[in-house]
Amino acid sequence: MLPRGLVGCVCGRRGKWLIVALWLVLLVVAAPLASKLTGAQDNDAASWLPGSAESTQVLVTSGTFRPEQIPAVVVYAREGGLTAQDKRRIARDADRIKGLTAHGVRGDESRGPAYDTPSAPEAAQIHVPITMDEKGWQELAPAVDSLRDQVGGGGGGLAVHITGPGGTSADFSKAFEGIDSTLLLSAMGVVIVMLLVTYRSITLIFVPLTGVVAALFTAQALIYLLAEHTGLTVNGQSAGILTVLVFGAGTDYALLLVARYREGLRRHEDRHEAMALALNRAGPAVLASGATVVLSMLVLLAAEMNSTRGLGPVAAIGVAIALLAMLTLFPALLLVFGRWIFWPAIPHFGAADPTERGLWARMGRRIAHRPRLVWSGTALVLAALSLGLLQLRASGIGNADAFTGRPDSIVGQEVSARYFPAGTGDPLVVVADQARGDQVRKAVAGTKGVVADSVTVPPGTKPSSGGKVLFEATLTDPSDSDAAKRTVERVRDAVHAVPDARARVGGGSAALLDMDAATTHDNLVVIPAVLVVVLLILGLLLRALVAPLLLIGTVVLSFAAALGASALAFRHLFDYAGEQTDFPLFVFVFLVALGIDYNIFLTTRIREEAARRGTRPGVVTGLAATGAVITSAGLVLAGTFAALGTLPMVAFAEIGFAVALGVLLDTFVVRSVLVTALFLDGGPKVWWPHRLSHEDGGDAGAAATVAAPDAEVRQSGG
Repeated sequence: MLPRGLVGCVCGRRGKWLIVALWLVLLVVAAPLASKLTGAQDNDAASWLPGSAESTQVLVTSGTFRPEQIPAVVVYAREGGLTAQDKRRIARDADRIKGLTAHGVRGDESRGPAYDTPSAPEAAQIHVPITMDEKGWQELAPAVDSLRDQVGGGGGGLAVHITGPGGTSADFSKAFEGIDSTLLLSAMGVVIVMLLVTYRSITLIFVPLTGVVAALFTAQALIYLLAEHTGLTVNGQSAGILTVLVFGAGTDYALLLVARYREGLRRHEDRHEAMALALNRAGPAVLASGATVVLSMLVLLAAEMNSTRGLGPVAAIGVAIALLAMLTLFPALLLVFGRWIFWPAIPHFGAADPTERGLWARMGRRIAHRPRLVWSGTALVLAALSLGLLQLRASGIGNADAFTGRPDSIVGQEVSARYFPAGTGDPLVVVADQARGDQVRKAVAGTKGVVADSVTVPPGTKPSSGGKVLFEATLTDPSDSDAAKRTVERVRDAVHAVPDARARVGGGSAALLDMDAATTHDNLVVIPAVLVVVLLILGLLLRALVAPLLLIGTVVLSFAAALGASALAFRHLFDYAGEQTDFPLFVFVFLVALGIDYNIFLTTRIREEAARRGTRPGVVTGLAATGAVITSAGLVLAGTFAALGTLPMVAFAEIGFAVALGVLLDTFVVRSVLVTALFLDGGPKVWWPHRLSHEDGGDAGAAATVAAPDAEVRQSGG
């Protein structure tokens, strides 16, 4: 039950106006603050990396030698050799770059041109450092654009590209441009279409839409204030996922409440009484669902990856405010507008409830004939899909495979690798005690996978700082490759063996290695913790042990099937090269936290009906009553996550696809078939140790009733 005061205020004849007025005032205050969230994002490297990692320590220490920088590389290439005219142009470009200072470009510290061979060069490079501020890669796009304005493009057989970490990060930044508006419009479009399909009412769709937009703006405003005044970390990833979560979860809660409200309108002439009944009946399920998501998101605070840990409170705040809006503003708006908001399918007082004769009622009765055969067959199909996990390649994605298209930096990276050491432009960064600097330098230079003569102090760097020295080293392999990560491990072993050197190895390749290790830790910690949270909430809600364990088992099986099917699609349909190391973790958290909603909606209704008529008839009635609304909610949530596919980045597209597929499996297979069959087969025993498992006396006879033909069931009132 919801607090009587809350229900009384929301459903009161005057209270509903007060609720709407309070939210209106809140929105007037929140909207300007929400628009500032993008500017408050912290996208520097430290906000993404694991806080205790060696690469993060190097990143922090290197700030005492020089401002945080990221190198961009201008690559020139001509098959058959650079002409004299090409060389003159490259020299002019290098001179112009020397005077470039816009958007953090440190042209005075640029290096080059460097040619691939001294005699008959085919390619040349100019290395240009770019100073990073707290906005991280958000400011790299204008910096690279200013660099491109100086060097121009290729032509006449001469290829010109801007690559390196600076060029690649700038392309990532452009991919994130407008992410909030893109996802907002995409999610809004999905919600509108699905609400139209579900209710066939143009007027009704604006009420839940108003609720979720109000929740999103309020959440963004609160998160902005926390980011500005409490140090809460928000980056592009968490801000984008926030939009999807608020729209998906908020609309799910709205659909469940609307379904109960429509039932109440058929049974009560006064719409305020109907809404009070809907809130009291659906409230516990909605609260449990929201609490599951909020607590599951907060579990992410245990993660080592800063980007993952930062997502936890951001997502939790978003879902909590969506829950508040759907339990206050949304029902108040429905009451303000009255029954006509459902036009043309207005639920009139005394009208028959269509669920008892609908598709889901018929499905429940068919499953009741042979529930054990149904659930075992369904479980085998899901287990077969989970074999696709053998195709999963969640070991990271290289830059060349990270975009759904081929931006200039990726083309330039491939061109550069044909003529120069593959790690050029993204060096290792080594920091050590000054007294052991020469020994550490020799250890790095003698390590396999390092270009021996590349171990140098970069231009613009202090020779020493606080008794430390810093130098860089070029790798022979691409910086985002597995071979480069193995080289990092060898270099770390070599420098750590130098006595009293206290050497640390960082840089792009080291950061990727540390991220892999942190994600492995996060998988082992977060996934079991989320399962425990979900199990506890289900146990408290259903006051049983067997039913929650069954539901957890179905969720895990559903997750494995969704991940396996997604891996097969990525390999053989989309031809993606692999998945990020945190891909399974994100898919698990979103699928379990959000997918469990549908099991909560179904099983709370089953329990309610079981107390009146017995477990097995209650299962059929619960499925019939919730089938349509849960299906609609699942389609909305799947559609909103699929909106992540509008971003030109493989990692987001993969998460969106896998979560959308998993939600559809939960909606149409796990909840409607597997869980229904398990509860029909288990009967009253699923409520153990609650008294329902002992006092459901009429359930044995009811088994025959639910399995009877449709006509007989309708005649008996079932």
